[in-house]
Amino acid sequence: MKPGFVPFGLERMMSIWEHEVEYNLSESGVHPMTVQELVVDPAVREELFSTELNYPQTNGIFELRERIAALYPGAKPENVLVTTGCAQANFCAVHTILHPGDELVFMLPNYMQIWGIAHNSGFQLKTFSLKEELGWGVDLDELDKTVSDTTKLIAICNPNNPSGYILSEVEMDGIVAAADRVGAWLLADEIYAGAERLAEGITPSFWGRYEKVLAMGSLSKAYGLPGLRLGWVVGPAEVVEAIWSCQDYVTISASMLANKLGAYALLPEVRARILERTRGYIRQGYQAFEQWWTSHDEVFNLIPPQAAAIAFLRYDLGINSTELVERLIHEKSVLVMPGDHFGLDGYLRISFGMPKPYLKEGLDRIYQLIASLR
Repeated sequence: MKPGFVPFGLERMMSIWEHEVEYNLSESGVHPMTVQELVVDPAVREELFSTELNYPQTNGIFELRERIAALYPGAKPENVLVTTGCAQANFCAVHTILHPGDELVFMLPNYMQIWGIAHNSGFQLKTFSLKEELGWGVDLDELDKTVSDTTKLIAICNPNNPSGYILSEVEMDGIVAAADRVGAWLLADEIYAGAERLAEGITPSFWGRYEKVLAMGSLSKAYGLPGLRLGWVVGPAEVVEAIWSCQDYVTISASMLANKLGAYALLPEVRARILERTRGYIRQGYQAFEQWWTSHDEVFNLIPPQAAAIAFLRYDLGINSTELVERLIHEKSVLVMPGDHFGLDGYLRISFGMPKPYLKEGLDRIYQLIASLR
């Protein structure tokens, strides 16, 4: 390994263990759909079976880019680049916008991909925190003090992974104002939009609030289609084309079948059906999860998530979160994610967007170990 290289701890832990444990409560999306569940129209199935497995248009087939653009008011297909998962969208976008030595301001807690990219690419990294005492809200004064005249990019996640918090309009305006004050780009990871637990509407995008926004999306989380590995970035056309040039050096394109299935999934009537399914898993799963954690509130504390199928649960034990997760793996065959993989020790990220019997058994095993430690 290259000296000084920072591995992506969360993804490597999941890659090693998610197919080995009996109970995987580590995912941040809902229980995945099958192809049969997604494609209910026999004519569409037949069309898919007749698809030639060639390269697609490498920035995404037109139908898919058109349907993604329709989710962002004022966007057009040329504002959209389809990528192999949102991870690739993040990677190529950051490397297009920033050069070694440039300053990046990053929200914590968060999915730590861009944090690791900053360390491995020679970017100057600064952070600002969502505060538990603010219900996981943003301290806008801290943000303003963190963003400097040399800041080139601010990276945020909304709805947030791992807390499930949704930024208020005031917070969104404050983040835009901080970026606009110094002319920084704003990279908004919005892959949990559509996975709201309480609200019926879709979390609004940063797209259209500021001319230097890159809005990142995916079919992995709110849509229950992680195996398609299909993501996107929406931004100014000339910047999107530059990010596409970076993608030429990486995977070239997402697969033809992912493009076709993604375009089908984003048909308005199909998308509505998918999001209804997602919210069903989230809302039913949270009920079971809430019953579990509140019955053990001498150990746990939680600010209930507003979106996503995950809870960022604080625990009162004298043990590091990664050490606790490793014991859960080896002693109880359960996988959850440690808080220090999101930049905040003393927490566990636990998924609840899955069938109730599976969820309840996994949760019971977690408490068995917790009880033994107490």
